[in-house]
Amino acid sequence: MANPTATCETSLGTFTVELFTDKMPVTAGNFIKLAKDGFYDGLHFHRVIDNFMCQFGCPHSKDPMSPMAGTGGPPHGTIEDEHPEDAKFSNEPGTLSMANTGRPNSGGSQFFINTVHNHYLDWFSPGPSKHPVFGKITDGMDVITSIEKCPKGAGDRPNPPVQMIKVTINE
Repeated sequence: MANPTATCETSLGTFTVELFTDKMPVTAGNFIKLAKDGFYDGLHFHRVIDNFMCQFGCPHSKDPMSPMAGTGGPPHGTIEDEHPEDAKFSNEPGTLSMANTGRPNSGGSQFFINTVHNHYLDWFSPGPSKHPVFGKITDGMDVITSIEKCPKGAGDRPNPPVQMIKVTINE
C-alpha cells in the first residue's frame, strides 16, 4: 500500500508531501490527524531561515504577529519520540521533520521543512538534537524555496506573512 500524501495550499502556492506512515506511523499519523481536524488551516509559517528551514504548525500563528507564535502545540498534547531502526531518514532538503523543545517526547504539531541537508539534526546522529523525518516534498519544492527566500521581519518571521490556507490528506 502506498503512503498517503498531503496537498498543502499556501498563500505562495501549493506543494505535495508524501507522509511516511509505513515507517513513521506515530509522527506521520499525528500530522494526518491534525490535518484532518483542520488544525493547520489558517496558520502561518512563524520561523523561516535561509539555508536552513521553514517552520510551521504553532496554533498561536493564526495571528502571524502574535508574540506567542512558535511556542504552542496541539490540543491533544505531545507525542512519543519515534526512532525506528529501519527509518533512518536524514534531514535532507525537502524533508519534513518533527520540531520539539529539545526534551524527549516534546514533539506535537510543529514541524519544519529542511531547505538544506541538516544531517546534524538526524535522530541517529551524535549530539542532543533529535528530529525525526516523517515526510518528503514530492511536488512544489519551488514553493518551499519561495517561502525560504521571502522577506523576513523580527524573529525570522515572513513579512508579509505566509499562510497555510488548507492541508488536505489524500489516502
